[in-house]
Amino acid sequence: MKDAIATSVLSKQWQSLWKKMHELKFDYRDHNLTRGTFSKDVCTCLLSHKAPVLQSLHLNVHLDRCNPEDTGILIGVAFGLHVLKLVLEVQSIGQDFIFPRSLYTFKTLEILKLKCKVLIDLPSQLCLKSLRTLHLHYVDYKDDESVVNLLSGCPNLRTLSVHRHAISYTVNTFTIAVPSLQKLSIYNSHGGDQNWGYVINAPSLKYLKIKLFSGLGFFLIENVMTDLEEATIVIVPKIIDENILGSLTSVTRLSLKISPLAIKFPTESFFYQLVSLELHENKETWWNLLTSMLDISPKLQVLKLINVSNVHQSVSKFFKSVFACLLV
Repeated sequence: MKDAIATSVLSKQWQSLWKKMHELKFDYRDHNLTRGTFSKDVCTCLLSHKAPVLQSLHLNVHLDRCNPEDTGILIGVAFGLHVLKLVLEVQSIGQDFIFPRSLYTFKTLEILKLKCKVLIDLPSQLCLKSLRTLHLHYVDYKDDESVVNLLSGCPNLRTLSVHRHAISYTVNTFTIAVPSLQKLSIYNSHGGDQNWGYVINAPSLKYLKIKLFSGLGFFLIENVMTDLEEATIVIVPKIIDENILGSLTSVTRLSLKISPLAIKFPTESFFYQLVSLELHENKETWWNLLTSMLDISPKLQVLKLINVSNVHQSVSKFFKSVFACLLV
């Protein structure tokens, strides 16, 4: 925006071109420190916008510079411009920005990315029927019900990215039940053990990435994902009573990096569609995991071992196992 307005002074024909920009980004750090200046500048630009559709709006807001009420007004103005993609980053020393419930019914929004000090408080189901992509990165939730109501109100959601802190005080069960979902990414940061976890029900999923670096009480996948094409599983802590791999038996490309005893291994399952396996070394577990995967993956064509230690001690055993698989 700064470049566009600066360029407009070079020619009379360019003076109004900045009002027709399809993608706008505003960062509180680029504005005067006086409280209210940021919201006034952004509101002026949005109200001057002349393009029929605002394709993308990125707001990086600090609540000390732009209070929650003004932030809500800015988002409302953007929705009035039929914005298709909204990225909202909220910085704050204390309070969270409660995303206005009235804005959860916007029918043309296709991409929504919320980051940091945003609070999701939804006592009832919303309606975002056009939403295809949703990113929830380190935001807060009022309770379990708010998570369920948010995701159940997105009937056409295709991509979901969830980043969470290790400590969860308000959500015990993070439920992701989205029949239309095709791509799911979950990242849990480092931290102590907590008595909470995830429940996943996404039968149409094609791409799955799970990275868990903090202790969880559970991680349940309620159904076998028959359309799954690619999965990346990184699990450092121990998770109790889980069978994550048993729900991924239809996958064609799989990458694994798991800690000892992190998850149960599907001894009675077969990966009939698996053609590519990437295995990261994790101390004494890599050999047992590798041999087990070779035994139950009859169509495996590509095998990649990463950071495998003590290879010289196991190389003869490895090639014997591979040769046995080839003979079968």
